[in-house]
Amino acid sequence: MSVSPTHACRHLVFDYLPLYCRPAKLLLWYVALILIYLSWHPQPALALQSEQANPIASSELDQKIAPLVQKAIEKGEMSGAVIAVLHHDALVYEKAFGFRQVEPEPIPMTVEAVFDLASLTKPIATATSIMHLVEQGAIELNDPVSKHIPEFAAKEKANITIRQLLVHTSGLIPDNSLKDYVGTRSEMIDKIWQLSLNYPTESDFRYSDVGFIVLGELVERKSGLNVHEYSQKHIFQPLQLTDTTYLPSDTLRKRCVATEKRGEEWMVGEVHDPRAFALGGIAGHAGLFSTASDLSRYAQMMLRRGKWNDQQVLKPETIDLMIQSYDVPRGQRGLGWDKKSGYSSNRGESMSSRAFGHGGFTGTAIWIDPELDLAVIFLSSRLHPDGKGTVNPLAGVVGTIAANYARSNNTVTHSAKSRGEVLCGIDVLVRDQFKILDGANVGLITNQTGQSRLGIPTATLIHQAPNVKLKAIFSPEHGLQGKLDQANISDDKDPVTGLPIFSLYGANRAPTDEALQGIDTLVFDIQDVGTRFYTYISTMGNAMEVASKKGIRFIVLDRPNPINGVDIEGPLLDDNIRSFVAYHNIPLRHGMTAGELAKMLAAERDWKLNLEVIQVSGWNRDMFLDQTDLFWVRPSPNMRTLNQALLYPGIGCIEFTNVSVGRGTDTPFERVGAPWMDARKVIARLESYQLGGVRFVAEKFTPTSSKFEGEECQGFQILITDRESVKPIHLGLALAHALRNEHREEWQTSQLIKLIGSQTLVDTLLNEPDIKKVFAVADANTEVFRLRRKEFLLYR
Repeated sequence: MSVSPTHACRHLVFDYLPLYCRPAKLLLWYVALILIYLSWHPQPALALQSEQANPIASSELDQKIAPLVQKAIEKGEMSGAVIAVLHHDALVYEKAFGFRQVEPEPIPMTVEAVFDLASLTKPIATATSIMHLVEQGAIELNDPVSKHIPEFAAKEKANITIRQLLVHTSGLIPDNSLKDYVGTRSEMIDKIWQLSLNYPTESDFRYSDVGFIVLGELVERKSGLNVHEYSQKHIFQPLQLTDTTYLPSDTLRKRCVATEKRGEEWMVGEVHDPRAFALGGIAGHAGLFSTASDLSRYAQMMLRRGKWNDQQVLKPETIDLMIQSYDVPRGQRGLGWDKKSGYSSNRGESMSSRAFGHGGFTGTAIWIDPELDLAVIFLSSRLHPDGKGTVNPLAGVVGTIAANYARSNNTVTHSAKSRGEVLCGIDVLVRDQFKILDGANVGLITNQTGQSRLGIPTATLIHQAPNVKLKAIFSPEHGLQGKLDQANISDDKDPVTGLPIFSLYGANRAPTDEALQGIDTLVFDIQDVGTRFYTYISTMGNAMEVASKKGIRFIVLDRPNPINGVDIEGPLLDDNIRSFVAYHNIPLRHGMTAGELAKMLAAERDWKLNLEVIQVSGWNRDMFLDQTDLFWVRPSPNMRTLNQALLYPGIGCIEFTNVSVGRGTDTPFERVGAPWMDARKVIARLESYQLGGVRFVAEKFTPTSSKFEGEECQGFQILITDRESVKPIHLGLALAHALRNEHREEWQTSQLIKLIGSQTLVDTLLNEPDIKKVFAVADANTEVFRLRRKEFLLYR
């Protein structure tokens, strides 16, 4: 019996490497396949090289997206992918990665690959067809389904409406048993009519394939065409989507991406979903196939409110109705679309509140954002070959990269948004009548920022709460009132509650056994500012570690990140650089809340901790503090305004050098100077870097305290002219680069590493003449971190 080189290579890789090396095995497997392919098929390999070398790709997008996708392929999360980004009617990114099939023989991925869209079928084929029927007057959204399908009324389903099916609040079971899918198609559908309610209608949100199977049947009842025929006639053919269809033809199958095996045969061009397969490949919930190019055209139609070229596929008001937000338990949905729900992990963090999208089980996702005029299409072969890949977090990060790109090329600004009511963790605790603290003996870690919406200190509220005993208060750097700017702070007594105040910024940086006597719960309520070297997170981490060792429950009363929870900037921390101002391996600007960081710390440091986070209500990740109705309370003596908080991650980086960053003046972190500085030269060099969103005004100032106290400094003010364009880390690095070049002798850099935290970046900064290369080093791992942090995020 002859053995092909491919099977011999598979035997070598999979049989002789241990099971725990699965990612390494898959990587070796892919490498082996490539070598075989190149040796047996030289011409196609050259074609692959040519195609992959010339994608439609913004280099800015590709530099961030490609490494993440390649890493996911190497880890075995998928065998390949096609990613496309549409912005302002232009396909600004389209690229294929990896293979569309690795077994039984390798076939490279191409941008023309046809994917089993799985649940993308729901919005693109079924919901769009339903909305077309609504537009034609054949049905109304508030019609009971039983009005059009009388058999559906059985088992108390008579009042379920079409709208409820579209937003998954109908009461139908997510999936009925596969045992119901035997016999003829008519018999299978009859079993759906006989299903009972799974929960009371509109009492919950439960994503339901069954609901969309019903909608598919509704299309056929009202039109005489099944959902395949109807969507072709009224949606896909007008859009000229020649590669979008149920039941791909033999020609299309040659470009289809493999999923898993059904029996002994690989599914290639055959629907993966077992219920859709049993129904003959045509169903309302799954079965549609398409390409990135076709989906881009569909997305363009949605962004143009139903119009494509001179065709009005759907009326603008129909599109508006379809994509608006509908409140459901624990989230928002569109009609057939996701908006913000438990299924939104594949949504870009920085997409606007108008964004809508959907994911599919086979590793597909599409998100469309009318405010950003953006569409992101993520198509992957996550199920091939072993059915075990995970890609939703990656799809979400790709969406965030694309949305950030769109924002940097749009005129849309956050400041145009209306203010929303926000409840911080303490407000939620009060609203819920302190239930989580019932019977607890509490130690509270707080300062002046720990207060309710009404300005009542958290210490006072917990001290007065019924059935809760506040035993002690712990204060961070700057003390309980946030007014002390000194190296060591002593213990004290709170004049309001009479309780002891144990300083965590003095002889001890963590709670002692003595201070914790009689305490079974530690509560943390302090406003952070979103910067790695701001020490309140270090205080929280030290207390969490002690709590984990002593079996003490730890509760974080969360607060918004005041400089938003989307933007990430700066290098990760070197492993050998750990200190109170460099507590954990996160970027300089991390884009997380204290509660989210607490979850990350507990998981990544493997603390066995009973951790609970009381989440903020009403805050979205893309919101700055001024887009809420919360008051600004100075987190520390020199953090006086939101502008200063935004500039701080970058300007603060140079604070340990011999430069004043404005401490001892009325605008710390908004001015920089030194007695030896030539402000005009530094400003000229900074302006040559073409930094976005800031201007500089030369001045002289004399600090009344801190560095250069009583000495006149020459320097400049930093004016924020466009907050959306400001990148504070780039600004701080540009300033350092300008000082290095204009004041090489005067500027002392030995302490620069302490806050920047990356020796590679410091070396590049001091020796690289091209500022863009400095920025590239600083940003090298931001998207890697974005993917890493995703599992800990609490807000969308």
